[in-house]
Amino acid sequence: MLWSNGRLVEGGTLPFAMGDRGLLLGDGVFDTALAIQGQVAFEAAHVDRLAAAAEALGFAIARERIVEAMRALASTAPLAAIRTTLTRGPGPRGLAPPPEPNPFLFGSAAPARAALFFAPLRLALTEIARNETSPAARLKTLGYLDAVLAARAAQAQGFDEALFLNTRGRVACAGTGNVFAVFGGTLVTPPLEDGVLPGIVRAELLARIAPSLGIAVEERPLLPSELAAAEALFVTNSLRLLAPVTALGAQPYDSAGHGAVRSLYAALRETVAAECGVEVDALDP
Repeated sequence: MLWSNGRLVEGGTLPFAMGDRGLLLGDGVFDTALAIQGQVAFEAAHVDRLAAAAEALGFAIARERIVEAMRALASTAPLAAIRTTLTRGPGPRGLAPPPEPNPFLFGSAAPARAALFFAPLRLALTEIARNETSPAARLKTLGYLDAVLAARAAQAQGFDEALFLNTRGRVACAGTGNVFAVFGGTLVTPPLEDGVLPGIVRAELLARIAPSLGIAVEERPLLPSELAAAEALFVTNSLRLLAPVTALGAQPYDSAGHGAVRSLYAALRETVAAECGVEVDALDP
């Protein structure tokens, strides 16, 4: 199901300007959210992040339009994965943005799978570096080719997902989510300045969920050599929620069996259910 110009559209095709800078230059941003029974989990945070990302690129969109798109798409399935995309719109040939952009907002929805929640991942370290000096590293932009190529290479080796280091050799992120490690009961994740996208679930864990459970949190640089000593690793994003890592290369982990990881997932699950006004068992596979 698609959304454009204030209406839902059946099928997978929309009219699209061939001069749109999102299509030609990747000049745009997007957001992915989970909706349950018509309600978008952490809706305000998703809307704020998309609007802020557009502003960072130098164009604006009314928050009300984003809300309209997300809510319309949320109504299309009991459990929906929503992608809301915003481009700068069409422009003349060349790199310089048009002085008066005409942003194009559209979205899509597909049935989400509860089986993804807490589903384990096997990570492979990629040789592609995350460029922490680029503003795009902290925005959900349309340019995802590094992640696409890294995912293809990881899957060819029998893994599920890629782990990125930045140009300084520090842990940055997975291809589709934020990375956390547990050391001595403390939850550690790389800081945004290391080339990290400010994930919605990441923020919930750091600001509310982990402190409510009495779990200490740290945002600090992480070296790949440190991960060998971690008690557990996991990846977060809005569709997987929390994915325990069972292996990083040849290094195994019992992340799903770790008490702190299980507590964090249970609390996150309850938070998502409350956000959407449903019972927790609505998130059962």
